[in-house]
Formats: sequence, structure tokens, C-alpha cells
Amino acid sequence: MLQSSSRAIIERLKPSDIVLDIGGWAHPFNRANYVMDAMPWETRGAYNRTFARNNPIPAIGGDAEYFTRERWIRRDICDKQPYPFADKSVDFVICSHTLEDVRDPLWVCSEMVRIAKAGYIEVPSRLWETCRGMERGIAGLAHHRWLIEIEGQTLRFLPKYHLVHNWAYSFPPRVLRSLSEEESVNHLFWAGSFRFEELTLHGDDLPRELESYVQRVRPHSPWLLRIDRLLHKAAVLSRSVQRRLT
Repeated sequence: MLQSSSRAIIERLKPSDIVLDIGGWAHPFNRANYVMDAMPWETRGAYNRTFARNNPIPAIGGDAEYFTRERWIRRDICDKQPYPFADKSVDFVICSHTLEDVRDPLWVCSEMVRIAKAGYIEVPSRLWETCRGMERGIAGLAHHRWLIEIEGQTLRFLPKYHLVHNWAYSFPPRVLRSLSEEESVNHLFWAGSFRFEELTLHGDDLPRELESYVQRVRPHSPWLLRIDRLLHKAAVLSRSVQRRLT
């Protein structure tokens, strides 16, 4: 989570507010009274024991943990069972860098709206998730399932189809290296409710959508795209000839 967002959340909260962190296992929001995650309480804070152990990530939500072992709710957050909170009984809910990981983020969003009066959501920006360079040979991170955009008070989820790993539909590592921390994420403060939807594409609509995003944000060179299309056509023709000869 952005440190600026962590500070902004703390400033909004009253001492009596009930705070829930959904999916906070890897780096919990310490001010949360409850944390809900599939992983056990004993393994919380995994980021600073793994990839960030040599450069620990600063705490978010203050230095002291408000939640306890008893208030660590271990469960599948996409199991389609209502969360153990009454309607609008949570003053503030946090869901940071979780929605891109899970199989049904729309269910998680619907439950957040049901149980909470307000909240904060943070996800990798679509630009960051469309960049190659974090893991070899792919765009973004391998375990992320969604490309997510936030427009106003609406979250839009596009399945992270494998086609996005093609260079023509993604950005080179130099773009990733140029992004600021703020450009690498999208975030939303909401009160009362927010909107969410899945964008489903079929057939030629998928490559058109991916290509239009790249061309809209940081266009590729037209001559490189033409060469790529020619090579693709040549490969298709070659496979067709081989099938006829066998």
C-alpha cells in the first residue's frame, strides 16, 4: 500500500472505528481490528520474510497490531458465503493488492459494499501489469489473474488473457523501470458504495482491446507492428503447408 494512503486512512479513522483488512496476510494494515485471509495468523507479514527481507517494507496502519489471533479470520474470501459481519457493521474496510489475485473479485467487492460504510482499495495499475520485466518472459506477475482499471467510482476487471504476454500487447521492461510508485498502482477511497464490473471479450475483440490500450498509452512503432503481423502470417502459412504435407 502507498504510505500516503496509509496516512490518509489513519487520519480518517476515529479511535472507536471497526476496521477490517481483507487479504492482508502478506503485509497487514496494523490498525485493523480484524484481518480476513486464507493464510494463517502465524505466517502474517510474509513480504518482509521473503523478497523484502533485505529491504523491509515500512509498516502500514501504524506500528502496533490492533488485531489478535482471535480476530484473524482464516477463510476463502471467494467461497460465496457471506462474511461474518452484519450489513454496514464495519466502519472501514481495506483491500490492498488482493483483488488481482483472487478468482472472484466481484464477489469480494459485493461483500465489501454490504458490510462496510466506507473503504479503500488498491490494485496494480493496468500499465504496471502490462509491463514485461518483473518475471521472465511475461507481463506483470504470474499469479495475477486480472487487469484492473479504476475510473471514477468504478472498478473494471478484465481477465488477464495469455495474449497480453505477447510483446505487441505489452510494454518493455524500460517502461516498467520508468514508473513511479504512484503510477504502479490504482487506488480508490469510497463511501457508501462503489461500482464494479467484469469486461468479457470474445474473438477478435480481445486483441483489439489489448492493442488499443497499448496504442493509447504508449504506442509501439508502426513498422515493428507490421513486421510482427507479417511474421505471424508467415508462421500460419508454414503450419498450413506442413499439415498438407503430412
